[in-house]
Amino acid sequence: MSEKTPLLHYRLSEASCSEEPAGVLPVPPSRDRGQSAAGPRRGPASTSQPKKLNTFFGVVVPTLLSMFSVVVFLRIGFMVGQCGLYQAIAMYVVAYFIISMTVLSVCAISTNGALDAGGAYYMISRALGPEFGGSIGLMFFLGNVCASALFVLGLVEAIESTFGMPEDGTLPISPHQVLPSGYWWSLLYGTAVALLCLLVCLVGANIYASATFVIFLVVILSLGTVFVSFFSVRPHNVTLPGSAFLPGNTSSPMARFTGFKLDTLLGNLGDGYGVDYTTGRMMNFATVFAVVFNGCTGIMTGSNISGDLKNPSYSIPRGTITAVIFTFIIYNLLMVMAACTCDRVLLQRDYNYLSEINVWHPFVTVGVYCSTLSAAMSSLIGASRILYALAKDHLFGRVLSPAKRTSCGGNPWVAVLLSWFLVQLVLFAGKVNTIAGISTIFFLLVYAAVDLACLALEWASAPNFRPTFRYFTWHTCLLGIMGCAIMMFLINAIYASASIAFMLLLLLLIHYLSPTSSWGYISQALIFHQVRKYLLMLDVRKDHVKFWRPQVLLMVSNPRTAVGLISFINDIKKSGLYVLGHVQLGELNTLPSDPLQSQYDSWLSLVDHLNIKAFVNLTLATSVRHGVQHLLFISGLGGMRPNTLVLGFYDNNPPEDKLLGLVLSSSGPRDPEDQQQQKPFHFPSLRGDAATGKSMDPQEYVAVIADAIKMLKNVALARYFHDFQRTRALSPAEKGAGVYVDVWPVNLLRPDSSSYVDTCSLFLLQLACILNMVRAWRRARLRLFLCVEEGRSLRGTKEKLGQLLKELRIKATVYTVPWDSQVALHWQRQSRAEKRPLDPTQELPEQEEDNQEEPEVEEEEEEYVNSFPSNGARLSDDYLLAVNRLILDQPCLSPAVRFLYLPRPPADTRRYTTYLRQLDLLTLNLGPTLLIHGVTPVLTTDL
Repeated sequence: MSEKTPLLHYRLSEASCSEEPAGVLPVPPSRDRGQSAAGPRRGPASTSQPKKLNTFFGVVVPTLLSMFSVVVFLRIGFMVGQCGLYQAIAMYVVAYFIISMTVLSVCAISTNGALDAGGAYYMISRALGPEFGGSIGLMFFLGNVCASALFVLGLVEAIESTFGMPEDGTLPISPHQVLPSGYWWSLLYGTAVALLCLLVCLVGANIYASATFVIFLVVILSLGTVFVSFFSVRPHNVTLPGSAFLPGNTSSPMARFTGFKLDTLLGNLGDGYGVDYTTGRMMNFATVFAVVFNGCTGIMTGSNISGDLKNPSYSIPRGTITAVIFTFIIYNLLMVMAACTCDRVLLQRDYNYLSEINVWHPFVTVGVYCSTLSAAMSSLIGASRILYALAKDHLFGRVLSPAKRTSCGGNPWVAVLLSWFLVQLVLFAGKVNTIAGISTIFFLLVYAAVDLACLALEWASAPNFRPTFRYFTWHTCLLGIMGCAIMMFLINAIYASASIAFMLLLLLLIHYLSPTSSWGYISQALIFHQVRKYLLMLDVRKDHVKFWRPQVLLMVSNPRTAVGLISFINDIKKSGLYVLGHVQLGELNTLPSDPLQSQYDSWLSLVDHLNIKAFVNLTLATSVRHGVQHLLFISGLGGMRPNTLVLGFYDNNPPEDKLLGLVLSSSGPRDPEDQQQQKPFHFPSLRGDAATGKSMDPQEYVAVIADAIKMLKNVALARYFHDFQRTRALSPAEKGAGVYVDVWPVNLLRPDSSSYVDTCSLFLLQLACILNMVRAWRRARLRLFLCVEEGRSLRGTKEKLGQLLKELRIKATVYTVPWDSQVALHWQRQSRAEKRPLDPTQELPEQEEDNQEEPEVEEEEEEYVNSFPSNGARLSDDYLLAVNRLILDQPCLSPAVRFLYLPRPPADTRRYTTYLRQLDLLTLNLGPTLLIHGVTPVLTTDL
């Protein structure tokens, strides 16, 4: 719900005579001399504000008149005559059950916070979000437009039944029948009535409230005479109107008012569906219910003008419930009395029968005129308020922007004019019963949406959903939704389906075109509720290798240089957790506030702009190493924690701002300076020299890798992704050439260990396969390179690996690569070290003079490091460069990306710099490359 305080309730002053939306407090007058003239005019604005309406005048009276309207005087007899007393009572029980469930939901939502203008639209939009709110709000607006036209036509029908001349040309039976009849004459009378409603609504809500109170007194007086007439008027014959006789009908033109008789009651208990003489259509339960339900659709009248109420949260529940109970009692009493006193012919063929049996005929006529006129005005003013609220929220852009204009008294006169224009169009339908079905479908759809909003708030268990009205549960909301949905399709399945389809179309349109709102979305609360439940169910003790997926923490120093890498890792995550991590150096105890809070918006905007599915996690630490440890410890929840750490490679490539270029290209040709001011990213600018801009040294960088492996996290080092673009990588330079992903599953820093089935090499295969499963990468072909020394069976090794790939369901082409010359360089270095004499006076060959100059400490380090089989030691630059050339010299085109085996860092921390230099030489000029070290099993051949 909205967080507005009661002071922000739909206040309109002289300052809001333009397009300024209601709900904004007027700006206090300036004390400058230059504006002294404006000051006196603004000062009395608060005292000249229109008075707000209380519960009785603002809710009870309009709701009663809307619910009575046409039905109470013109359709009670039609209902009993067509379906009988039993079904009539059942219809009202069903109808009032549906609206009672909705009334409970309305009361709950309206007492949960400050309610602004817009009524049901405001409730739905602030609970379910702008998509549902806008689509349902527009449907509610159209429903009120149809209801206003319905009541106008009901008034015209009553006027013609009293003053209209017979259409068949026969002589009038009453001297008062002086008005010409017919379709176009009815349209003219309806236009005149609609203009009268327009004039009253243009004046404002207070004049409308005063008028409705007078009308209310007249209607209550008319109803009183009706109840008296059932007991006081003697039985007599009633002349049926000429229009009640359809072509070919030879029935008597007379019907009987019998007074209270048992035989009359027994004759009206069962159904007797016939032809509706106003439309010529055969009636059934659904069509009668559609007409009758319009007598229940006024429950939202009070909430529609919530912006004009003194205290909407207090008035709407009490006023609406009072009106619903009162109308239910009156309707049932009228049905029972009509069934006991009027024969079926009179009820079916004279909708104005109450006037014929009244003690004084004009009483009922005046009551019909007043109730229908009031209902038409309330629906028109309700429609205008909904349209005004839709325009204020900018959900439909400039299409509805004129409807925001208000008069100096706060009346949205443009919205009133637009609503009246649509009412005038609906009047061309011509008959009450024709519009009734459409109007009923619209209202049922809105009622279902209100119940859905209340149900969602209740199920979300939001702490701020604390309505003071507690006489509801999720059961009542669910029953209301089901009742509305069932009755919609029973009334007219075609209309119901079309209205739902139209609502869904509007929902999608608003979702893609409307700006982001700050109302709060119930979907977020529901998602939170469900995610928390399923996170608790995601037990890490039940994890299985069959369902392993990468959950990646990508460390980003500055997103300006990492756009390509961020997008690539999004492809490789395979629906797993993806977290963008960043470490800012600093100590919180030396800062006035947390500097990271202001940066989240920029990072989240980056995620939206790159269209990736990632979370953002920032931390403040004294060193990058400690910051990465923090993120590995705290990122994720339960079974959703990062299992793979991705780092950019530590090199001295000059940084390039790829983010600015991406923003400029996506925004079109604009001035770069203007674009720089408008972009939502506020990341630090790049330094010219990469070496001087680094926040850690090589020793700390390798220590981060070692820490992650100790924490049983897989590690990937990404090199040459600063210029990576997926579109370009997947579009080969030569036409018809393929796109390749190369995998080297051998530890190239350990040529004496050529195993390709260890955990790390299988991890490489899994990641490459995952990348190949992404839609954009499905056309890429995997190439698996197996380095084999001479003397081993190349064919046998290839077949063995091919069988393994087949069992693992990985489609890849295996290439065996002889690397004897490269391995020879390695063993040559090893033999030299072994042959080095211990006597320093002994002469050495000329080519070993460089080795003689190495200090003794270096010799000890090499011997110490070499004792750990996982470390790459005693590797000459010649060997590393030779392996690098081996990788580069493979046939066919260069691959889009390469996957290489990443050995563990050496156990001796003094060798970290040497280890990093070896990786640098190994991957020199290879293009986009991932060096990967896996520590967890990720592949299985089990079903």
